[in-house]
Amino acid sequence: MLQLDPTAAIAPSADLVVWSRLGSSYRPDDLRHALEQDRTLFESDAVVRSMADLDLYLAGASDRPNHRRAREWLRANERFRRDILDRLRQDGPLTSRAIPDTSVVPWPSTGWTNDRNVTLMLEILGVRGEIAIAGRVGRERLWDLAERVYPPSIEIPSVEDAVRVRNARRLASLGIARSRTKAVPIEPYDVGDAGEPAVVEGVKGAWRVDPASLCDGFQGRTALLSPFDRLIHDRTRALELFDFEYTLEIYKPAASRRWGYYALPILHGDRLVGKLDASADRAASVLRIGAIHEDNPVHQGDRRCRAARDRGPGRLARSRPGRRWRIVIPGSVVPARTGMCYHVAHGANRGPGAAA
Repeated sequence: MLQLDPTAAIAPSADLVVWSRLGSSYRPDDLRHALEQDRTLFESDAVVRSMADLDLYLAGASDRPNHRRAREWLRANERFRRDILDRLRQDGPLTSRAIPDTSVVPWPSTGWTNDRNVTLMLEILGVRGEIAIAGRVGRERLWDLAERVYPPSIEIPSVEDAVRVRNARRLASLGIARSRTKAVPIEPYDVGDAGEPAVVEGVKGAWRVDPASLCDGFQGRTALLSPFDRLIHDRTRALELFDFEYTLEIYKPAASRRWGYYALPILHGDRLVGKLDASADRAASVLRIGAIHEDNPVHQGDRRCRAARDRGPGRLARSRPGRRWRIVIPGSVVPARTGMCYHVAHGANRGPGAAA
C-alpha cells in the first residue's frame, strides 16, 4: 500500500516509497498510469492499493460508515446521495467542485469539514463502494460511478475472511509484527493470528512472524525511506525492533526539530542507521541536503553503505524527469542532540549525481 500525503518537501510520499524499492527505473508517471489507465491500482481513503485486493476492502462496505453520526447524516441526506449518483452517471467523472450541494442537513462542524458537504458525501460513498476515484486533476480527485472504475463481477468475501487475508498480507510485507496493538487510522499495525508466534530477545511481549521471512538468503541494501513508509510507520515497532527513534517534525517549530522538517530514514541492510534532512527547491532544480544524522554509526570500513548513502540524493534527483538537478549541501548545519551529524563546505555540489 502507498499512503498519499500532500506534503512533498522532496517528492510526494508515494513516489518516495516506490522509488526506494525500484530505484532509478521508476518514474512518477508510472504510478499515475497504473491508477488511471491500466487500472492495476486503485485509490481509496488516501491510500493506493493493488486492484487485485479490491475485494478485501469492499467486504462490509454496505455497512459503512462505521461512526454513528456519519450514518445518521447519510440517512438524513438520502436525496443528496441520489443527486450525486445521478450527476456522476450523467456527467462523470467530476471533481467535487463540479457537483452542487443539495444536502438537506448540513454536516454539523466548525472545523475543517465545515461547509464541505459534497466532499464528505463523496468520501462516504467511496468507502461504501458506490463510487470510486477515477483519477486526479492536479491534487483534485475525479469521482465516478464505481462500475466505471472497478472491474466487473467482483466476488466479495465475508468481513472475517477479508480481515484474515489482509492480516496475512500485512505480516508478509512487514515480516514481524504484534498480534494486537492500539487502533490507528488508515491501516492497522497488528496482524491478529497470522503467521507463527515469536519472541524477540531483549524485547517484551509476543510477536507474530511470517515463516517465509525466516529463510536464509536475505540480501540487504541501502535506501532512503519516506516518513510514511510502512516499514517505519509504526514508531513503537521501529524503536523496539531497530532501536530507531523517529518523529515526523513538519508541525514543529524549526528551533524544536531534532532531525529536520522532512527527514528521510536511512535503511542499511537490516538496520535503520540514521536520517537524511533534505528539501527540494523545484523552481531552482536544487536538492538541498541539510544534514546526515547517524543514529547507529556505520563502521568506517563499510564503504558500500557510505557510498550508497551519498549517491542516494543524486539518484532521487534523477528520478524527477525533465530537469537537471543540483545537489547542494550548506555548511551551516546544527547537529542533532543525539547521534552524529555530517556536513561539508557551504554551497558544495555533491559529486556523483550532482547534475542529472
